[in-house]
Amino acid sequence: MGRYEASFFTAVSTMCYRQVKCFLRMRSRVIMSFGRPFLWLFFFGVGWAASIRGGFVRTSLGSLSFMDFMAVGVTMMAVFFTSFFAGSSVIWDREFGLLKETFVSPASRKAIILGRALGDSFAAMIQGVVTFAVAMLLMEHVNMAGIPMLILVTLLTSIIHACMGSALGSLVSSIEAFQLINMSVAMPMFFLSGAVVPLYTAPAWMKTLSLLIPLTYGVDAARASVSGVSMLPLWLDLTVLAGLAILLVTVSARVFERATVSV
Repeated sequence: MGRYEASFFTAVSTMCYRQVKCFLRMRSRVIMSFGRPFLWLFFFGVGWAASIRGGFVRTSLGSLSFMDFMAVGVTMMAVFFTSFFAGSSVIWDREFGLLKETFVSPASRKAIILGRALGDSFAAMIQGVVTFAVAMLLMEHVNMAGIPMLILVTLLTSIIHACMGSALGSLVSSIEAFQLINMSVAMPMFFLSGAVVPLYTAPAWMKTLSLLIPLTYGVDAARASVSGVSMLPLWLDLTVLAGLAILLVTVSARVFERATVSV
């Protein structure tokens, strides 16, 4: 391994470790990040599971029970919101001057943003895995052999949205503007992805629109992994997720480099 490759790897691993550590040290953020999916899982999921039954419901949910449908959706919701909102850390670091200290280091900015995105992705993936571990206790059927595939899907999904959030954080100058744009973009993406709103019997225009949402492929692949039900072939979901992950890592790196020239 050459000197450049070693320094690049060191910078990436250091920034990755830093992002995970920062996430775990912010107890209020950890509590809120876990609290949101659990509220959906227990109040909406358990609360409606007893009343939403029958053949028509099963058809609408792709032959799944309501809890099996919601468990995967809530898991991917946890991954999505945690990774997407992580882009706000770029703004906070800019506000407190931590980015300036990072930029004067020998590490390339590509390594910095890649390490940040990976760290945020690992934090989101851990949250998704823990959420699904709890959700499994409420599910009727789980394909245990598909759990490794589910972990891969959560990682790819979190990388995609961590890079999207980082790119957005690099372009926006204030945390207030980031939160406004984040929620304006995140909520439509979340509901159109099929995480908690079934798309199996949805109108054609809604299905077509959902295919433009990256989270759709993560949700679909996650359900295919542990429940065997999906709208698209699993290989297609994984291909799209892998392609988007590579593309958005590149895009976020370029946006990050251009946005920090004046810092």
